[in-house]
Amino acid sequence: MKYLILVGDGMGDEPMEELGGRTPLEAADTPVMDSLCSHGELFLNQTIPDGYPPGSDVANLSLMGYDPAQYYTGRAPLEAAAMGITIAPDETAFRCNMVNLKFEDDRVAMVDFTADHISSREAAELISGLNRECGSDKFQFYNGIKYRHILMVKGDYPPMEPVPPHDYTGRDVTSHWQKYFVDPDWKRLYDNSLKVLENHPVNEERIRQGKKPANSVWLWGEGKLPRVPSYENAFGITGSMISAVDLLKGLGVVAGLSVINVEGATGYLDTNYAGKANAALDALFRQDFVFVHVEAPDEAGHQGLVPEKIQAIEDFDAKIVGPIIQGLEERDEPFRVVVTMDHMTPISIRTHTSDPVPILLYDSRQNSGCGRSFSEKECQQEMETTDGEIRTGHHLMDYLLERN
Repeated sequence: MKYLILVGDGMGDEPMEELGGRTPLEAADTPVMDSLCSHGELFLNQTIPDGYPPGSDVANLSLMGYDPAQYYTGRAPLEAAAMGITIAPDETAFRCNMVNLKFEDDRVAMVDFTADHISSREAAELISGLNRECGSDKFQFYNGIKYRHILMVKGDYPPMEPVPPHDYTGRDVTSHWQKYFVDPDWKRLYDNSLKVLENHPVNEERIRQGKKPANSVWLWGEGKLPRVPSYENAFGITGSMISAVDLLKGLGVVAGLSVINVEGATGYLDTNYAGKANAALDALFRQDFVFVHVEAPDEAGHQGLVPEKIQAIEDFDAKIVGPIIQGLEERDEPFRVVVTMDHMTPISIRTHTSDPVPILLYDSRQNSGCGRSFSEKECQQEMETTDGEIRTGHHLMDYLLERN
């Protein structure tokens, strides 16, 4: 038996007037997911426990079968693990976004949490400059992918309670920004980093090209490295993680999964879908389980882009779910697959919510199912019709493996 979890990050949404009262998932053409759903199960799963932030870190930790209440320590240490960064006991990892901010008088606004989707090459030059000019025994910058990077901090740090920048696109962030300046060491770090970025040739060239410069860094998601049991110890299986983003790769690292780096995987609409699908099928020749994550729907949701979110969902269906299912069926080997999202990312608010997410579970050995298509509304109606209970997030893995 082979097991799969296929995640379209942030696919879930709310009905939209411009889509005739439909969600992007309902408006998208998704014949593969609809067929699987019709012949499978459909239910709601609470990936974000009460009291936890509705982030991809908490949500995917739940989907992978780990209770956030026991294992969640923050987002950044997971990304650091994916980058091969060793975190000492006296160190804290911070996620370091390249962002574009608007400074007007004494106010600060978040214009773009991706710095206009800065390229990995450009970002690498900026991070190198920051580390050269601002790095110290206390602060060290590490280069990641595109706008996503890491700052390692040695020793104590002020209780800033930083916020995710993607939650504040187009909004005033002055009160959050000012927290970075309350400590003399952090004020010096930020003052110097702003000067480095303002005068860097990469940003000067971006401005000449009509692009937004990466004129600041935004630190958030801090934490220590979590200690979780490996998949082999927790579930008795081996498996692989396939994703373009370091957060998911880090979850794979700490869970003892094989982390497969697919060339051309970007985390957006231009990602290498075929490479991801082929890598998943290849991994299932050798292992029991694969977790495939696609970031594009979430990115479109954060930017408020309706057509792009619909395209991302359709691409997920046609280029990930379809080829993987077809490949498994051609092998004539039984499999159980979950298709879902980690959390909702409604376009109306451009950020995540804690709402339970629709789960489609298909077992190739079964001949009948719920007869529904895959959408938020259909899932809610199925729950009402069957008087079903919302499942607890981290128990999904046991259900997939038929352990309960």
